[in-house]
Amino acid sequence: MKVLVTGGAGFIGSHLVDELRAREHEVCVLDNLAVGSIDSIKHHLGKAGFRFICDSILNAEQLDELIAETDLVYHLAAAVGVRHIVRDPLGAILTNVQGTENVLASCARHWKRVVITSSSEVYGRSNGRPLSEDADRVLGPTFVNRWSYSASKAIDEHLAWAYHSKGLEVSVVRYFNCYGPRLNENGYGSVVANFIRQALRGDPITVHNGGRQTRSFTYVSDTVQGTILAGERPEAVGEAFNIGNPVETSIMDLALLVKRLTDSQSPIVQVPYEDYYGQRHEDTPRRCPEISKARELLGFAPRVSLEEGLRRTISWCASHYSLAPRATLAYLDVQSRIPLDAPMPGDGGERLEDGSIAQRI
Repeated sequence: MKVLVTGGAGFIGSHLVDELRAREHEVCVLDNLAVGSIDSIKHHLGKAGFRFICDSILNAEQLDELIAETDLVYHLAAAVGVRHIVRDPLGAILTNVQGTENVLASCARHWKRVVITSSSEVYGRSNGRPLSEDADRVLGPTFVNRWSYSASKAIDEHLAWAYHSKGLEVSVVRYFNCYGPRLNENGYGSVVANFIRQALRGDPITVHNGGRQTRSFTYVSDTVQGTILAGERPEAVGEAFNIGNPVETSIMDLALLVKRLTDSQSPIVQVPYEDYYGQRHEDTPRRCPEISKARELLGFAPRVSLEEGLRRTISWCASHYSLAPRATLAYLDVQSRIPLDAPMPGDGGERLEDGSIAQRI
């Protein structure tokens, strides 16, 4: 087939492109490189059956020309990362909503099958149970920017179902904490990237809220598997699927595992949410997917364990991240503190210039 991948130079998108090319599909990538990297797809450049267009999904005319020439669209281009959304909610909303509307309108115009990639963020605040695709959405107030991402991805899905009601072949996949090689060094909201970078540099590994939150981490090859199945299986049309690994891990356990696998001497320190995200930030204590629907209709089954996936990811990061240590007393000054006369925690803490101690775990 001829396949268009929007956001195909991004982390997940580039892995999807690799797999599509391995299956001998002709692939066109549309990516403005705002988040993606040309390095992620440069091994395909100049080869027969591959084309790269550096442009935005907001360019409706260019997008329409590409979709007219394709058989199947995987729409991954989006503004991503909680910290990015918090800092620029307007740009994120416009990119996610207007961009997806452009994709769906063009697919409907040329009658092309499309997979819309969504996020576990659409569920908002977790209700404490593994989340099925028909779970209720529970969100915080509109003035908390974090929820604007959830709302924008939900609107994308509403648009998808509206076009499907007119007969368009649409499927939606909801990603749960994907990680693996090519994770951007700056994180873009990926706790795995942040922890690995900090551990390899010897910087403090920073956790929020005691690291009690739990998440389900999905290795990128498993995410790609589920995405491709959603674009190939006829049973997927008109359906949404959780694409994730249902094994839950606390953020503290993740930090400890990364520290062990990197053989790092980094301390694990507590940082208040507001120091990282600013005021008016909210988080969800638990997010775990129920994947029985994806198993039954798609044949989806995650194969890579968290420890094995982290080993592969750390190996890649060690040769691609800049590893100059940045841990200084000035850096530690923003970490949580305990009074000078309090007992020394864990491995002793770090004495600061004002006499307080940055808490180590």
